[in-house]
Order: sequence, then structure tokens, then C-alpha cells
Amino acid sequence: MGLQRWQDASDTVRASAQAVDHGVIETSIPFRLDALHWSGFHTRVVLALGITWILDGLEVTLAGALSGALKQSPTLHFSNFEVGFANSCYLAGAVLGALGFGWLTDRIGRKKLFFITLALYLAATAATALSWGVASYALFRFLTGAGIGGEYTAINSTIQELVPARYRGWTDLLINGSFWIGAALGATSAIVWLNPNWFDVDLGWRLAYFTGASLGLVVFVMRMWIPESPRWLIIHGHPDQADAIMGDIERSVTGHAQDRSPVDDQDRPLRAWPKLKLRMRDHTPLSEVARTLFKVYRERSLVGLVLMIAQAFFYNAIFFTFALILTDFYGIQAGQVGWYILPFAAGNFLGPLVLGRLFDTLGRRPMIAFTYGVSGILLALSGYLFAIGALSATTQTIAWMVIFFFASPAASAAYLTVSENFPLEVRALAIALFYAVGTGIGGVAGPVLFGALIDTGSRDSVFMGYLFGAMLMLVAAAVGWRYAVAAERRTLESVAQPLASVE
Repeated sequence: MGLQRWQDASDTVRASAQAVDHGVIETSIPFRLDALHWSGFHTRVVLALGITWILDGLEVTLAGALSGALKQSPTLHFSNFEVGFANSCYLAGAVLGALGFGWLTDRIGRKKLFFITLALYLAATAATALSWGVASYALFRFLTGAGIGGEYTAINSTIQELVPARYRGWTDLLINGSFWIGAALGATSAIVWLNPNWFDVDLGWRLAYFTGASLGLVVFVMRMWIPESPRWLIIHGHPDQADAIMGDIERSVTGHAQDRSPVDDQDRPLRAWPKLKLRMRDHTPLSEVARTLFKVYRERSLVGLVLMIAQAFFYNAIFFTFALILTDFYGIQAGQVGWYILPFAAGNFLGPLVLGRLFDTLGRRPMIAFTYGVSGILLALSGYLFAIGALSATTQTIAWMVIFFFASPAASAAYLTVSENFPLEVRALAIALFYAVGTGIGGVAGPVLFGALIDTGSRDSVFMGYLFGAMLMLVAAAVGWRYAVAAERRTLESVAQPLASVE
């Protein structure tokens, strides 16, 4: 049920954002947001926005699970290289979509982008099902990726800005981990649509892509009631609208607005809400964005870049080509690949679910170092066992399941890091930039490299690729331990002061 907007002027919240002079305001909105307990409102936000990762998981899993079907298709008849190329086009689209839509998210608001990016995803996914050759398939995958990349920036920003600080780490990791719910859906749909007893091979993979488009339509409806971020509104010159939304959120959570400081039964103040003094602005120039990211927060930028590159290569290189490993080295039929994804997806989802709270209790730095380090060590070990032929398809899947139990929260921590370590005015573009550079370097190159290594038919060549991915994760573990910010249980404004802040 959506939030109810109260029109009575007497109930409109005014005290939290008071005009001072020449566009300077005082606001307690960030502190009031962080003071809220978890409620149905937060659950609905997580469901409506976090489902983006389910869609991405569905898309990525379909791309991997359908690799064999695309090679067998009488219309497409892809080679391993063409499968890797098309998957890299998806990631390239995600890179460019994140950058373009990330800039728009910071400039025109979070909510508008929810629908633009989702509409692009819906149209492109449906078009993928109608592909007639390598070029058309790659183009539609590129556009699908652009929609998903844009979703990442708007959704990550909004969730960070609406979820109370003490829940932020676990919530962010769990939402990113929901990617693997989508992976399980993709695996299940692949099992159904690729069953040769039910569907022709050239029809089955097309119907599988329509699964994503159908799910996206449901998401579109769910987002209708999600509010704009009050934090974004207050800085961008809409204090009255921010106050009204803040009051709606509080009434939804507590039954009343918290516009005034809490009082006892004799109307004596129990405490005063802290306030921020901000100078409102309509946008942030790109020159200021660059100075913020690469001069003021240069060290944080390095950490974010290293974490994103390592996890992007690690994940995309393995996940986009796992079906080729199973079919080419273990002789698994293309229609059976989906069964091997399900335990793999379970390990990936259980990792953030079990370890996620430790990022809020033990802290960001030790958990980033631990999850990245263990992932790298386990990948190197399993890669060696693969190279000497000690693994079967089942034991290979178990090894991946264990590895990604740790790698999944590690990858999610990279998104958490870049989304909470920079000021609100540049948050979406920062997420976009580090996602784009990390995915561009690690993610786009990974599937192409591993596709080429698998084409050699040499286990030793594939092992070299695994060792390179493991090395990247170990380097990221060391960087995270030394330089990551201890942002656990802290308000976003204390982690990174808004650029609009007035002393």
C-alpha cells in the first residue's frame, strides 16, 4: 500500500528544513531517516528496488545457460568466441548505461531513472528473443546491459539514502546477493525452455528471454509508489517536497511525523535533532565531481576501483563461461546445464545472508579483506584440481559453490563501498564510474579471455586464467584491509560530508 500524502498545512513538516538565506537551509532529515526502525516501508523499498539484481541475475544466468543452445541453434550457430563476444557486449552496454544514466540520476533525481532504465531493459530483452544473427543478438544484449547498468546507479543510490545506517551494510549485501535468486530463476527457466522434448532448440532460448521481460513488467508496477530520496530533494532545492515525503515515511513507520524534537509527557524536549546546514543547488558541475573523486577522495577512489575490477573479472570471467566448462570439459548436455546452476546460485545467495551482518558488526575492513582473500585462495586451489583432472562435473560445481559463498559478499561489498564513501551529490555518478571502469577492465575482458582459453581445449590454459583472477582478489584483499573506510553504523553524511554543506 502506498504512502498517503497529507494535504493539511498544519500537518506538513516544516521544522526540519528551515530557510536561512540565499538558498541556505538547515535540515534534520538525514538524522530522522537514520533514527527509524526497520519497518514495512523499508521492506517494500528493498523488494521494489532490489529486484533489479534479480533481473540481472536472470539475464546473466540465461546468457551462460543458453550458450550451448546458441551454438546448436540452426539460425545463429555461435562459436565459443561469438558467445563470449555477445556476453561482453552486454557488459559493455552496462558500462555505458551506468555512466550515462548515473550522470542523469544525480542531476534529475533517482525516481525518474527507475522507469527510464526499466523500460529500456524490458524492450531490449524482448528484442533479444527475436534476434536473427550475431550482430542483432549482440546489439540487443548491449541495450539490455545499458538498462541494467543504469538501474545499478539509481537503485544503489536510493537504497543507501533510505535505509537506516545500522542496517545499511547487511541490507546492501543481501540485495546484491538477490542476484542469485534471479540466477536460480534463470537456471530453472533454462531447464524448462531447453528441454528438447517440449520445445525446438531454436524456440526454447527465445522463450527463455521473454521470461525476463515478463518479470520486468511486474517490477514496473511495484515501483509506482516508491518516493524520491528526501536527501536528494533537500540539496537540489525542493525542501517542501522533501519534508512532505519525510513526514509520509515517518507516518508509515511510526504512525506520526518526527518533525519536532521528542518531548516527555510535560512537553519538555528530550533531545534536539542534529541539523545540517546546506546550500541548495540544482546540479553539480562535472569539474567538481572530478575534483571530489580524484583529489579530495583519491584514496577512497583507488580502493573502490581495485575492489570493482577484481570482483568484476572474477565473477564475469567464471560465470559467463561456466556452461562452456561443463559442456566442453565435462561433456554435460546444454539442456542439463541449468541443474548445475542451482547449487551454485544457492552458495552465492547464502554467502551474503550468513556473512552480511558481520559487515555491520565486525566492520567493513576486516570482512572485505577476509572475503576477498578466501575467495582468491579457494579459486587457485580449485583451478589446480581442475588442471590435473581431479574434479568431476559434480565436484567442480561443489567447488564453485564454496568459492562463491565467500566471493558473493566480497563482490557485494565493492558496491557497498563505492555507494557509501562519497558525497550525496556525486554518489550515483561515483557508483557508475567505478562500476564502469571496473566492469570495463575486469568484466568485459574476462568472458572474451576465458572464451578464448576454453577454445584452446587446454586445461592448463584455463588454469592460468583462474590464477590471474585469484591474484586480483588477493591484491584487493590487501588494499581493502589497509585503506577501506570503517563506515559501519555511521550516517552517510559522517562518512562523506555533502559538497553543499555550509560551515
